[in-house]
Amino acid sequence: MNSLPSLAEFKKNHALPRHVAIVMDGNSRWATAHGKSVRAGHRAGVDAVRNLIEVCPDYEVEVLTLFAFSTENWQRPAYEVKTLLALLSWTLRTETARLHKNNVRLKVIGCRDKFPARVVSRIEDAERLTANNTAWTLVIAVDYGGRWDIAEATKQIAKDLADNKITEQHITPELLDQHICLSDMPAPDLCIRTAGDHRISNFMLWQFAYTELYFTELFWPDFDEQAFKAALFDFGKRQRRFGKRDAESSELDE
Repeated sequence: MNSLPSLAEFKKNHALPRHVAIVMDGNSRWATAHGKSVRAGHRAGVDAVRNLIEVCPDYEVEVLTLFAFSTENWQRPAYEVKTLLALLSWTLRTETARLHKNNVRLKVIGCRDKFPARVVSRIEDAERLTANNTAWTLVIAVDYGGRWDIAEATKQIAKDLADNKITEQHITPELLDQHICLSDMPAPDLCIRTAGDHRISNFMLWQFAYTELYFTELFWPDFDEQAFKAALFDFGKRQRRFGKRDAESSELDE
């Protein structure tokens, strides 16, 4: 990573992603490796989030989406779920003012039905406070799953169909896209997953149709600015075809 060029030099010939999504994995394994508690691992993960938020403007990131709690995470041990929810509540309480001061809009996606009332209240307060901020957008996905997202969009379309607001002919990928979370934002250009697993774990299945994937062995608490820069620069060197290819190219891949 020390051999990476400067940002200014890199931007002369390469594009940076507008929307970056991250599967923040490895907090517990980081804690085990350092002889610490699971709670300490998740707190270290919160510190990594804070540090990343600070540098996002330097890399011209317009949207950063963080996978904080999946629909499947409810199956984890009860003490860990309680820890994650407590950290979410604490983070919203302590970090929202900082986001607002820096003109960052906060948006939370996912189902809120299972969350304690205090957590839902803090989510709503944070979104309301930062709603008109314009610097860039931080999205937190909590109790979120890609399948849930598509199912919820389908329910909305089915209701419109039942109410005779639309006909079957109106049902297209473009219509479904209008009901998917973050439909008002650019699709993720890059998804980063830490801690070595090479999968997206039910994260933004619809939105990731042509998202570039980047995997690193680093545990999330160890994912610092240099690691982020390496991921962005790796993205910038890729050729994105979106299913197309140059007429003069003989390559058959996408």
